[in-house]
Amino acid sequence: MDIDTWVDLGTAYLFGLRLATGVVGTVLAVLGSEDLLIDLLYWVRRLWRRLTVYSRHRFADEQLLYQQSEQPLAILVPAWNEVGVVGEMARLAASRLDYENYQIFVGTYPNDPDTQADVDEACRRFSNVHKVVCALPGPTSKADCLNNIIAAVFAFEREASVSFSGFILHDAEDVISPLELRLFNLLVDRKDLIQVPVYPFLHRHWWNFTANHYADEFAELHGKDVLVREALVGQVPSAGVGTCFSRRAILRLLDEGEGIAFSTQSLTEDYDIGIRLRQVGMAEIFVRFSPRDPALAPLRERRFGVNRRDSQVICVRENFPDTLATAVRQKSRWITGIVFQGARTLPWSSSPRLNYFLWRDRRGGISNLIGLISMLLAVQLALVWLVTQEQWSGWEYPSVLGDSRYLQLLLAFNGLLLVNRIVQRVYFTGTYYGLVPALMAVPRMVWGNWINFFANLRAYRQVAALGDARRVAWDKTTHVFPSVAETRGGRPLGQILIAQGALSEAQLAEALQRSGRRRIGRTLLDDGTINSSQLAAALAEQHNLDWRDLDPFDLDAQLVAAFPQRLAYRYSVLPLNREGDTVVLGRESPASEVALGVISRQIGRRCRQVLVPQGRIQAGLSHWYRPDDPGPLAAGIRRLAAIRRSRPQLLEQVCRHLVLLGDLALDLGLLNQAVLNQALISFEPEQQRLGEHLVQRGLLTPNNLEQLLAEQARLRSRGLAALEVA
Repeated sequence: MDIDTWVDLGTAYLFGLRLATGVVGTVLAVLGSEDLLIDLLYWVRRLWRRLTVYSRHRFADEQLLYQQSEQPLAILVPAWNEVGVVGEMARLAASRLDYENYQIFVGTYPNDPDTQADVDEACRRFSNVHKVVCALPGPTSKADCLNNIIAAVFAFEREASVSFSGFILHDAEDVISPLELRLFNLLVDRKDLIQVPVYPFLHRHWWNFTANHYADEFAELHGKDVLVREALVGQVPSAGVGTCFSRRAILRLLDEGEGIAFSTQSLTEDYDIGIRLRQVGMAEIFVRFSPRDPALAPLRERRFGVNRRDSQVICVRENFPDTLATAVRQKSRWITGIVFQGARTLPWSSSPRLNYFLWRDRRGGISNLIGLISMLLAVQLALVWLVTQEQWSGWEYPSVLGDSRYLQLLLAFNGLLLVNRIVQRVYFTGTYYGLVPALMAVPRMVWGNWINFFANLRAYRQVAALGDARRVAWDKTTHVFPSVAETRGGRPLGQILIAQGALSEAQLAEALQRSGRRRIGRTLLDDGTINSSQLAAALAEQHNLDWRDLDPFDLDAQLVAAFPQRLAYRYSVLPLNREGDTVVLGRESPASEVALGVISRQIGRRCRQVLVPQGRIQAGLSHWYRPDDPGPLAAGIRRLAAIRRSRPQLLEQVCRHLVLLGDLALDLGLLNQAVLNQALISFEPEQQRLGEHLVQRGLLTPNNLEQLLAEQARLRSRGLAALEVA
């Protein structure tokens, strides 16, 4: 091509660049002005509240959370291809949550056996974890999985005679703040949707912009944008995790959906449900609550520049995708659900303010594309400006902007908007993550635009390929957590006893035939095939615990006196000794880790459990806490304590027949462990007996209780008969 052709091409390019600058710049100015409006509203509101509200009232602290008695809460966890994650979530919840009255329901799929196996292991270790198998093979949608879970929750309610006050959404990879459930418990009677902030973990490598850009986006979204949205329209978009729905809300959704609570036509059912609830007048709240005690905020960041109060906020922490492909896949699901599916399933409302925020949600289909285009355009403008400054080869092109006052002002205005965006992003990232991550948020904004652009393209392609946004399936993001698969599966008790040499195959077969509904260990112990020490050793191996023989009358009197009687009787435990700062608790059957966490928090020390032979705990409870009880059992225990040293075999002969009422109900198949544990949460041993409590809750009939008491008395009489001979 000759020189004139090159000149013509250059001129056409500059003209096109000028036109693109006007169009893209105008769109950016409109979108940026909206963002500036939200910024101004946030800072004006914050200043106003500081001058009017917090000048007269101090911030609430954690003592407010402890004033409300614990209500039953259900945690709903959908799981598709979540191998090795659920068990770790349950372990962290049991060890960290300062709450007891909750159950975890995990939704799995029939064609996902690996996840089911992990959930089975979690259920074995944690009696408050329940596996739900969805009716359809996966992946369907997260909403479909949640609907299956809700059906299972109501089935558990009928079985355990409990009514959950709150239904909490979490993913299996979530790390939950210790006080989260107490916060939901405080608000669930007054609010129908409660959302706490989400703060992603920073990737350990600072150069991983993909994972860390989530931290920047959520810091600003949950530090500013959602607060303004709630203040203006009372509507809070659920994040899908750290969201609690009241019972009223779930029942209303079930009624409207004719038995279906979550819309199966949406990949972002959390977003969908928040708008639906607001449109029917339900109360929603986004709550940032910070305890004063740093020990109650173990998830906080500790970097230089972190705001103390912001860093201690009750929130959800989790790892987000750290590769470009997984981030694009996750964000395209969000875009499909909010922009495309939301536009189809959620019509514009009668509220102009709510419609404005619906527009802000749906404008992502434009802004995610225009962000990358504007960056590429800015680079070209900068290069052309450099060329025109140098005036290479004697050619002098006029400025791309020419003499257009509009374009000059437009670029200047957009420049100011960009500076504001950077300042806002740096500030909100810095308040939680510190100064250095805040400065790194600037280059991560550029990388975030690339991710959003390609996520938008993927969403467009998926919708175009299927012809309907509602047909896009659940494209679940893969997450990472330490696996618990190595502890998968518990060996049958009978096989453990055979391996330990306490039992033969023939004896086990015979015992299984006559055990009926009773647990095999109780059957073998009753007929004298094994002794209580052998049973304790086998149970300990089955549950990966230690066991020890125990003389219940030979304990540290000061340690027992310091251990609350209410805890000892509610959980059927005895403090055996101290190992440093840890109190070792004895129990005849494994206690749930949730119960151990409650005990640990209430006594102010870490706890671990060991299993002890049959009857030792019941004898010890009577001896140490109710020594003057006039009943025949207490009298027999006193006699046993007096003569046991001269007749050591009596301890086994008597105690093997002492069975706690709850354990006996399990042995006879009248209750399961999860239902019993749920009932124990509201049991006050100083006010009533366990049997009366179980009947009062509808878990046992009066006839069942009579049957249990008669069997317990029969067994006791066999044990006390040995004392009469002595």
